[in-house]
Amino acid sequence: MTNWLAAPIIIPFAMAALSLLGRGRPRLQSGLAMLAAAVHLALGVFLLYHTHTCGITVLHVGSWPAPFGIALVTDHLSALMLLITGVVYLAVTVYSRADIDATAVWRGYYPLLHILVGGISGAFLTGDLFNLYVWFEVMLMASFALLVLGRTRAQLSGGVKYVVINLLSTLLFLTGLALIYGMTGTLNMAHLHFKLQATGNPALAATVAVLFLTAFGIKSGLFPLFFWLPASYHTPPVAISAIFSGLLTKVGVYTLIRTFTLIFPFTDNGLRELVLVAAALTMIIGVVGAAAHVEVRRILSFHIISQVGYMVLGLGLFTPLALAGAVFYLLHHIVVKTNLFLISGLLRRYGGSFALADLGGVYGARGWLALLFFIPAFSLAGFPPLSGFWAKMILIRASLAIGHFVLAGVAAVVGLLTIYSMTKIWNEAFWKPAPSAQAVGTAPEGGSAWLVAPVVALVLLTVTIGLFPDPLVELARQAADELLDPGAYVYSVVGDLP
Repeated sequence: MTNWLAAPIIIPFAMAALSLLGRGRPRLQSGLAMLAAAVHLALGVFLLYHTHTCGITVLHVGSWPAPFGIALVTDHLSALMLLITGVVYLAVTVYSRADIDATAVWRGYYPLLHILVGGISGAFLTGDLFNLYVWFEVMLMASFALLVLGRTRAQLSGGVKYVVINLLSTLLFLTGLALIYGMTGTLNMAHLHFKLQATGNPALAATVAVLFLTAFGIKSGLFPLFFWLPASYHTPPVAISAIFSGLLTKVGVYTLIRTFTLIFPFTDNGLRELVLVAAALTMIIGVVGAAAHVEVRRILSFHIISQVGYMVLGLGLFTPLALAGAVFYLLHHIVVKTNLFLISGLLRRYGGSFALADLGGVYGARGWLALLFFIPAFSLAGFPPLSGFWAKMILIRASLAIGHFVLAGVAAVVGLLTIYSMTKIWNEAFWKPAPSAQAVGTAPEGGSAWLVAPVVALVLLTVTIGLFPDPLVELARQAADELLDPGAYVYSVVGDLP
């Protein structure tokens, strides 16, 4: 049974190899991609069910026991992240059928997409820090190649910024790895849970924790380390922007949550306060940046930053309710943000531009598209009864419960400012008359079903989570309980190892 843990990694890499063999056949590559994504999603459902019913599951690769070998681990958090990765993987591969042109396919779009998803899955499953570094590098190489696939000036400029700042993150992470290995002699995360406490050097441990916070903060787009994100996410094709926006920063948030609950639990060293300040500033700066821009994908890119602040807020509050809210927010935001980027592609197709000044009249010509935009956009802003309302409410309640009234106020105000940005897109793209030179609704219909189907599916998922939040809230609570009391995780991986 445990061998199934490797399947979400193996399948995307195997499909990448098959796609290379079919390089000159874009339809074959597209079909294989959708098959791989469907299987990945099914595996995510199975692993979540198995984790929920049977508990934490561990695969010691090659039967090498921890901490010497590679361990793959699923608890509720990693299983949920694998499941939502499968949802985004399938949505993007379907959308890509009409969005990605033959030139991009020939240049390696599908193999790179599979490699990226394999790296993301590996990051969610790995039980040791060195292999987390390996998966980060796999993700970086694949994402950089996808980012510059079109070889335009804007893509190359954004790609250089993206890769330089992420290489800085890698350098900080490697420095932290060297220090922590020198202190403890291990990089297995479960083993580090008690080995790091036994070193008797809290100052050095806090230094390593700051290095990891900075490195993973860059990956997450946390203030003040976020500037690479809005400079790059608006440049590639929409399908690439969508999977980047949905998953890449969330891998960073996941690693922050994992390391600062399992390896560096907050003590009286000021780290918790630093995380809370960074979360609040991330929310504020992100939403202000979104308000200042007038291009749809740039606005959405800045909102990635502001929403990351909410997730990190849940970590900084460090209560069962707050961590459950962070997990719920992660899942909700991945669905909604992926969908908003996909919808931006429909706006470009039917409205002719990503720039708000060049859009208009879409509501009259494409009323169905207005509805598809309205649901995820106002879920992002926290309108009841959509999924974003529950995510924000849980975190605001968690802040109020422990007396952090200022943080609760910041979270509420940022939600209101998010409404401003979404309303700006609504007024400019949908409600105002189309510019005189713009003929709305004349885009070719070929391939529309491939573009619309994943958007509709993600909209329905957003509505379902909003109307029936209890199952996801319960799973998020169980994930939070495992994070706050990692004894079961540690014992599952390393047993009674001292």
